[in-house]
Amino acid sequence: MESVAKLKKEFLEYLEIEKGRAVKTVENYDRYLKRFFEFSKIDSAGQITEELVRKYRLYLNRANLDKNTQNYYVIALRMFLKYLAKRDIDSLDAEKIELAKLPQRELDLLDIADLERLLDSPKGESAKILRDKAILELFFSTGLRISELCNLKIDNVNLKRDEFSVRGKGGKIRVVFLSDRAKEAIKKYLEKRGSVDNDKLFPMTPRSIQRMIKKYAIKAGIAKKVTPHVLRHAFATDLLQNGADLRSVQIMLGHSNISTTQIYTHFTDKQLKEVHKAFHARRRGATSSR
Repeated sequence: MESVAKLKKEFLEYLEIEKGRAVKTVENYDRYLKRFFEFSKIDSAGQITEELVRKYRLYLNRANLDKNTQNYYVIALRMFLKYLAKRDIDSLDAEKIELAKLPQRELDLLDIADLERLLDSPKGESAKILRDKAILELFFSTGLRISELCNLKIDNVNLKRDEFSVRGKGGKIRVVFLSDRAKEAIKKYLEKRGSVDNDKLFPMTPRSIQRMIKKYAIKAGIAKKVTPHVLRHAFATDLLQNGADLRSVQIMLGHSNISTTQIYTHFTDKQLKEVHKAFHARRRGATSSR
């Protein structure tokens, strides 16, 4: 009988090698599982029971962790149990563990006026300003995650085809598309930048990109916090507001599950107000006007 320490080690290796998860993701799973084993003090996988998991969840809740963070710990445990089942090792059925229900997520959305001011805020022709302009336009054109943008290489981006492939979460590859404005901004930036040793399209860290966006948001007079993920939200809501279907947006965002994409639907149907105004209680309005 293998010890849980050995099984955990093999599970983490499975995540990294066979599932292709990022090293940072594997480190997070390691931390989540370590907390469970420190709490449970078990020696074998067969000792994981519904009652033990119930006590563990009570422990997490009383540790003042928010529900979302608690779910990360539970997801890691469920993944571990699914791995054990895959190897025919007796333990608790992962399906018996449910995630905590979360309140509906609120999105930080930019209105179109704020968005346009932000995209127009880099003024000048220096390589740095042209780079910043290209980054802002690329975020809004593609909905890239900040990690995906930071990993882009010059050879990845095809300015002739107006599209390119990007490797997202879990190593999944998807195609993203360049708007005319993004294409022109990248072209001008590359012309000004010229030939350099670094093959990265934007040789910047995620933190420096976040600071850059914050700087231009302040310059544009935007009071709310603006991050790369807010621009990703802007990309998705712009598509939906202009008639794109949810499935297409899911693919362009690189969401594995459409339920993740559905957070946008409550904010995006600009026709609903007009429909309500045009059709609701028309008979009452006509009666009252007599």
